[in-house]
Amino acid sequence: MTDSRDRAMSHVTITSRSQTRMAEVLAGRGGGPGRFLLFAGPAIIASIAYMDPGNYATNIQAGAGYGFTLLWVVLLANLIAMLFQALSAKLGIVTGKNLAELSRESFSRPVVLAMWVVSEIAAMATDLAEFLGGALGLSLLFGMPLMAGMAVTALVTYGILLMEGRGFRPMELVITGFVAVIGLCYLAELFIAPIDWAAAVGGLTVPQLPDAAALTISVGIIGATVMPHAIYLHSGLTQGRVSTRDDGERRKLVRYSNIEVVLALGVAGLINMAMVMMAASAFHAGHSEVAEIETAYHALTPILGGFAAGAFLISLIASGMSSSVVGTMAGQLIMQGFIRRSIPIWLRRLVTMLPAFVVVALGVNATYALVLSQVVLSIALPVPMVALLIFTSRRSVMGDFVNVAAMRWLAGLGAGLVLALNGVLLAQTFGVPIPGLK
Repeated sequence: MTDSRDRAMSHVTITSRSQTRMAEVLAGRGGGPGRFLLFAGPAIIASIAYMDPGNYATNIQAGAGYGFTLLWVVLLANLIAMLFQALSAKLGIVTGKNLAELSRESFSRPVVLAMWVVSEIAAMATDLAEFLGGALGLSLLFGMPLMAGMAVTALVTYGILLMEGRGFRPMELVITGFVAVIGLCYLAELFIAPIDWAAAVGGLTVPQLPDAAALTISVGIIGATVMPHAIYLHSGLTQGRVSTRDDGERRKLVRYSNIEVVLALGVAGLINMAMVMMAASAFHAGHSEVAEIETAYHALTPILGGFAAGAFLISLIASGMSSSVVGTMAGQLIMQGFIRRSIPIWLRRLVTMLPAFVVVALGVNATYALVLSQVVLSIALPVPMVALLIFTSRRSVMGDFVNVAAMRWLAGLGAGLVLALNGVLLAQTFGVPIPGLK
């Protein structure tokens, strides 16, 4: 069953006024210095995937255990993310179709059904981490039961999702607001925490792995970087967003998209680096064992004060709620793209949040549940990543926008690195010994 709101999840609703203004800019008849802002939005929404609650645990562990040493790993992970989100956006712009739709049209029915099932499971696992993160933040900040925090998170995220029916701008502005909250919280943390900036620059520019445990953490940071739902969603957010008449206009649109990807994911990368730096300053010297969100919050108050601890939780709540909204949008797009079906947004919200309620009801540790969700994502990641590389490297699909040889090699290298590290994560999870790791 479909309705206008569900359809908008796959093809972003654009007002005629915005369409006209963007078309004029592409045709070279309008704009000015602020013309780029007309096209901003898709990468901002996708960037939420790179600062969701799943990132908090790995960043805290990296900073607490190794200070500023692993900042270069965060930088590398962010560069890989930029590459794949740019390719996903280009796919939607050039073809007018999203990754799920192209997969349905190009692969056999059994393969498509398998891809859909795996992608739906990944969407649920994504929402598990994001939903629990927001609920955990509310629980710690206001002293409420975790189940009550989940109920509040469910209501708030559903309310935000309803705004999408009013057009693309309200949703994008809300998500941008959440990004701003997260960024301001960590900017405040950097002013409060005694950052050793020389050590931070060294950790960012000089790659080093002090021991096998550092390699293990690095595997976790990079291996869980590129999110399956973000790859699918970005192509859907750019498809049909504005009509283009020729390759010249499409090329200009791709250029605007690439600029936005660099800026939006650059901000996400800076926020992740700030997380590591805060943890390094607060915990590395005397609390290097801190590895869980709850532990980090309780330790922050005596170390940096109540304001720092509160800012940490506010950023976690903003991260959880915004990323949960984006995850639900991605789930709608995935279903509609693969099987040409969609469900009411309230039912999609209910289905994706049920695993989180089950986990809490069973008494599973929230941070442990976040780790398990990353394992599921590691299994699902090859599906969209490989499909994206296949389609963007086919001239029959992309025409003159096909990946050049250098891009194919670079993307292949990035994909190989991420998938190999995801394989290491899975092996470690299931107890398979990896030489050099402990």
